[in-house]
Amino acid sequence: MRHNKKFNHLGRTASHRNAMLSNMACSLIKHKRITTTVAKAKALKKFVEPLITKSKNDTTNSRRVVFSNLQDKFVVTELFKEISVKIADRPGGYTRIIKTGNRLGDNAEMCFIELVDYNENMAKEKVVKKSTRTRRSKKVVAAQDEAPVAVGAADTIAELAEETKPESTGETVE
Repeated sequence: MRHNKKFNHLGRTASHRNAMLSNMACSLIKHKRITTTVAKAKALKKFVEPLITKSKNDTTNSRRVVFSNLQDKFVVTELFKEISVKIADRPGGYTRIIKTGNRLGDNAEMCFIELVDYNENMAKEKVVKKSTRTRRSKKVVAAQDEAPVAVGAADTIAELAEETKPESTGETVE
């Protein structure tokens, strides 16, 4: 009978599953985001979040426990030096799973799993990129010059009007 055996075996033996989860956790810590199937991502989340919690307390014993699960000293160093500093005030939920659709070959559900504090796209402060050149017609710029403009925006409209004016060569056309 299968009573009280709740975790997903992922179609692998115990040793293969532990090695796979260890390798995926190392990749997640190194690259901060990996692409995998939803079932593996859920299993990885249960595997890696206790290790990240353990890394908040930087003691010899916690390093040994994390190293026994990950087997990569560079990853353990990065986890304890960089990641634990960023997640020090977070009480849990260090990873995020974002579904991306189905895989082309076998139609398996695919997803990203990423560390929450390392995603620049979902950060609270968005960086607005200003372009130096724009393609605007002279009619649009002239209409904006006639319209009432806020105090700070007058300089940018004047700069855009100068950029769109054709440069004169100094020769007169007869």
